[in-house]
Formats: sequence, structure tokens, C-alpha cells
Amino acid sequence: MDSLLLQAAIYLGAGLIAVPVAHRLGLGSVLGYLLAGVAIAPLLELVGSNPENVQHFAEFGVVMMLFLVGLELQPRVLWDLRVRLFGLGGLQVAVTTAAVAAFCLVIGLDWRLAIALGLIFALSSTAIVLQTLGEKGWLRTEGGQSAFSVLLFQDIAVIPMLALMPFLALPDVAGHATEVTGHGAESTPFSHLPAWGQGLVTLGVVGAIVLGGRYLTRPAFRIIARTGQHELFLSAALFLVIGIAVLMSAVGLSPALGTFLAGVLLAESEYRHELVSDLDPFKGLLLGVFFVTVGASMEFSLLGEHPGLIIGLTLALIGVKGLILLGLAFVFRMEGRARWLFTFSLAQSGEFGFVLLAFASGVDVIPPEIAGVAGLVVALSMMATPLIMIVFERWVSPRVRRSASPEREEDLIEEEAPVIIAGMGRFGQIIQRMLVMDGYKPVVLDNSAEHIDGLRKFGIQVYYGNAMRPGLLEAAGIARAKLLVVCTDNRERAVELVHHVKQRYPQVYVIARAASREHVYQLRAAGADLAIREMFGSSLDAARQSLEVLGESPDRARRKSEAFARHDEESLQQLFEVWDAETDVFDNEAYMDKARSRVTTLEELMVEDVGDPEDRRPAGEPD
Repeated sequence: MDSLLLQAAIYLGAGLIAVPVAHRLGLGSVLGYLLAGVAIAPLLELVGSNPENVQHFAEFGVVMMLFLVGLELQPRVLWDLRVRLFGLGGLQVAVTTAAVAAFCLVIGLDWRLAIALGLIFALSSTAIVLQTLGEKGWLRTEGGQSAFSVLLFQDIAVIPMLALMPFLALPDVAGHATEVTGHGAESTPFSHLPAWGQGLVTLGVVGAIVLGGRYLTRPAFRIIARTGQHELFLSAALFLVIGIAVLMSAVGLSPALGTFLAGVLLAESEYRHELVSDLDPFKGLLLGVFFVTVGASMEFSLLGEHPGLIIGLTLALIGVKGLILLGLAFVFRMEGRARWLFTFSLAQSGEFGFVLLAFASGVDVIPPEIAGVAGLVVALSMMATPLIMIVFERWVSPRVRRSASPEREEDLIEEEAPVIIAGMGRFGQIIQRMLVMDGYKPVVLDNSAEHIDGLRKFGIQVYYGNAMRPGLLEAAGIARAKLLVVCTDNRERAVELVHHVKQRYPQVYVIARAASREHVYQLRAAGADLAIREMFGSSLDAARQSLEVLGESPDRARRKSEAFARHDEESLQQLFEVWDAETDVFDNEAYMDKARSRVTTLEELMVEDVGDPEDRRPAGEPD
């Protein structure tokens, strides 16, 4: 009866039952999945199913999660998080490792084993924390962003941790390699090579991922997108993630780290938003199954033999990490609720602890008996996290003042309209007011809480939220809208948003605010039906009035401005035909030749369109 269909039915059925119950009790989906695994463990044993086999498959949820996290790491994001990322994240890993290692030395463990256990327990659960913070709407808060920065540093730090483990090997552990929680250290196709050969192969694979992500994936996705077949784009996204995972596994590295690197390389791609939308459902499903397998794999026999030891170590780990995190929150001047959210959210161990634990066991660093206890402590601390967050939400958060930084959840959109406006700055406000005057009531989105509060004082309904987040536009009714007006002042985000909407909802007419001529080309390439330069109209008006001040008649100045506008629009279209997104315009010979030819015809067209050149009045003469 150990068939794939039977296992799928058991795992999915357990999740379908346990997660709604957990939500109803306020426990969260992660704890629901873990408890579902604990509940079905006897059933799996009865039918002869091994959770470890499914867990290997479900780990692709972690792989996809890190790929999506990498997609969010645009250079501006890393720069904004630089202090928290390297300062806060680096100190958390270093101090926690030192504290755990010191405890291990006190109880008589070898210093190499102490360092290995310190590194393992220093990590927190990216999967649980990000999913919990996302579900609660806390990820955008100061405490949530600080927790995200630490988790990001931990994910990056796993790379040097894996490299360090072989140097901590204990001679008396040799020959006792074991698998822990289904994460075994397996041989690779290159295991027969000498150490320097394996190192070269590893560097070659990592280099191939870097070069491919930088130079091959974007052209490939561009070709696929032109086919208009969404399922082909989805297949390519899945192939990218799985292919990188296979390559990393072939050289003995973590597949999650490889996909994370690929995500970082694609963070500036115009297809980033599309990749997030396509892969997010797969990530959620596989992560759910992964947590079910973690619950089903827990060695409760070991817990029954040493309950006091294991529960005590788990509580001690959570307590020590919590004190360290609270101290760092004070050092980095977090206040109020942000300080406590940061402390409570990261006090557990994480899924990468399983990876390091298995790898350390395979390279003779951790004996089997200690590995079993450590694996159970990691799992129990992960299971305790949703309960810790409930304590924070129900008892701690109401009793502490909010930090000075604004913490605001996205608004619930309760209406739909034929027009959606993304961005309510000076550009968007004029469009919104004109539409309202003509009887339309557009749905308006903006991500500045302070600005929205000011607009609401004037009776203008604006919803707080990031239009780039998958699902928000869908909630605003984009599938049934006639028009989307993109007014955001972020150039890259505007291009991504236009591309996403035109790929998913080609029937929607898109008008976009452009910052420059180059931005117009980018928006049109992304699919915008109309791109309007924010300064063009006002600059043309200023030029027309300048001509009047200098002596031109109002009628002649108007005709000149109209001729210039027609010529410029024709130039935009002709230059767009030779524009290349991969080449700077000053290095594009075809573009420069066309631009020079357009400049030489402008004066002729102006004379032809405006009529009598003597039609002028003295400068300063009243109309």
C-alpha cells in the first residue's frame, strides 16, 4: 500500500483537516501542519509509508522559498537593510554560537563539537517566521523587517558554515555517519575526485549558475514571454528552480542556497513579479507537506526515554536565544512592540539546522546519539514557535507601546471599479480628481501611510498597500477592470507592474507615468498601451509661454508647441523601433543615426506647421 497516491492522500488530507482547525483556534497554519504530521505518524507506520521519502520531495518548498526570497533582494533593498543585515544579523549568529558553544564546553563536550552545535542552534526558521509574519501582516513593520534581515543573514551564512564543518571532524566519530530527520549526507557523482578536483567542480557549477542567471535567463524568459503561453512560462520557472537544485545537489551543496543565489541574480529582472506570482502557490503547498513530514518524523521514543533532558534543552535554547535577541534589540534601539516582536519571532531553531546537522553527522563532526537529541530539540523548538507568537500577540503586544516607526497592515479592499490607480502622488491626484468629476470612482492604491492619512482628511478614499504584491491587484478587481493607471514614481517597479498586468490581463488598458524618454521605451516594451512623460506637458506649456514673453503671438506659439509635440511623438515611435534594452542609447548606432536625422527635420516641420514667420509681436506687448 506504499504508493505515491496513497501517501499524497494521507499528507494532503491531514493538512486539509488540521490547518483549518488550527486557524480556528488561532494557532496558525505552520503549527497545524506540524500537528497533522504528529497525528498521522501512527497511520503512516501502519500502511508502511516512510515520511523521509516524502520529506526529500517536500524540501523543494524550502528551495522555492529561498528562490523567492532572493528575488526580493534588489540592490536598493540590500542597501536599505545593510546595518540590520550585517550588523544585527552578524552579531546574532556570532553571539548565539558563542553562547551555545560555551554551554557545551562547560558540560564537557569537545570544542569542535561545541562550535558545530553552536552554529546549528544559531539559525532560526526562515520558513516558519516569514510565513507567520506574512499571515499576521507584521512583515512590513520595524520588528518584522529586523527579523527578516537576521533571517536573510542566516541563510547567507549557511554557505560558510557548510564549508567549515569538515574542518571540525572528530577522529573518534569516523564511520558513524548517519541520517537525521531525513537529511543524509549522500555521495555525489564527483565524490571519487580528489579534494581539489571537487573544489574546482563546485566553483564551476556556482560560476555557471551566476553567469547563467546574469546573461542567459532574461533573454530566455523574454523569448518565452513572446509566445503568449503562460503555462510555458510557468514550466520554465519550475525548470529553472529544479535544474539549479539538481546542479547544487550534484556537487554536494544545498539546493536551497543555489536557488537563493539565482533569485538574487534575477532580482532586477522585469520578470521578477511574474516569477513570484507563478511559484508562490507551489512554495506554499510544498512547505505545508514539508512541515507535515517534520511532525511525522519526530522520534518520540527518544523523547519518552529522556523527557526532562530534551524539553529542558529546548526551553533553554529558546530562553538563551530570546535573551540574546532582546539584548541586540536594545543595542540597535528598537522600541516598544518592534523590540518584542523581533525577540519572540527568532527564538527557535530552523529548518537549516536539519541540513547542517545531517551534513555534520556525515563528515564525522557529531556522534549519532548527540545528533538524535539535537534533531529533536530543533524540531520541538520549531513546533513551539507558533505558540510563542500567540503569547506575543495575546499577552505581550497589548501591554507594550508601539514603536515610533509606523506599523500598518495593508487595507482590506472592499470595492471594485473599472479604473485602478496605482500611486496617489501629484501625478495620480490630478487623474483621480478628473475621473471623479466625470462620475467615475476609481480604486486608488498607495504605499505611503502618512500620505494616505492626509488624503483621507479631504474625504479621498485611498487603500494602503503595495500594488507589486501578488494578490493585491486581484483583490482590487484587476481581472474585471477596463483601465489601470500606473502613477508610481519608482521606475523599476512601474515597469514590473505593467509587465505583470499585461501578461496576466492583456485586456486591461494600461496608462503609465514615465520619468524620461528611456522610461517610455521600457514601459512600452513591457506592454503599456500609453506612456506619458510626467514633465513633458508642463515643459511644453512653459516653452509656449516663454515664446509669448519673447514676442510670439499666442496663436503662433500654440501652433509651434503643437508641431513640436507631434514631431516628438513621431520621434518616440521611430526611435522605439531601433531601441535595444540591452544597449545604452549612446552606444546604439542605429538609434543615434535616427535621432540625428529627426533633429535635422524639426526646424523644417516647425516652419511648415506654424505659417507666416513674420507673425510676431514686440516682446512684452500685452495680448
